[in-house]
Amino acid sequence: MRLDLMFSRLAKAEDERRANRIARHIMRRLSQSGSDTIDFLMVRATEAIQAKNYGLALDLLDGVVRLKPDFAEGWNRRATVHFVLGEYGQSVADIEQVLIHEPRHWGALAGLSMILISLDRKKEAVMVMDRALAVHPFLDRMQERRDRLAKEVEGADI
Repeated sequence: MRLDLMFSRLAKAEDERRANRIARHIMRRLSQSGSDTIDFLMVRATEAIQAKNYGLALDLLDGVVRLKPDFAEGWNRRATVHFVLGEYGQSVADIEQVLIHEPRHWGALAGLSMILISLDRKKEAVMVMDRALAVHPFLDRMQERRDRLAKEVEGADI
């Protein structure tokens, strides 16, 4: 199934079970680099992240984005490591690259919203959450977090 069609079906999904099934298919497709070398580096980076060896993970992911700069998932994985390390500026720069290559990447949008919240840019975070929910309407607890934050933002203007 084509990626555009899968994203369209995800946005229109009427229940969480179906949305999650479609989302898994999309993530499988987004994770396919088309290169054995890149796939190997991504596996090794994942292992390094799981072992909390973030320096090695970043080295491997630097190689991924250098060798295949149009591979959104390489940027996304590197953005995640920067986020874990509290390096929000670098994480946002990588998220921008993800969204250039795949503007419907709900994981990158969710990560960006978390960074914006931590930087007390809540109104922008709500807008990013809206974008993420337009792509994947059943993101884990995103709607309730978005609604809570929107009420907080609305109350701040009074």
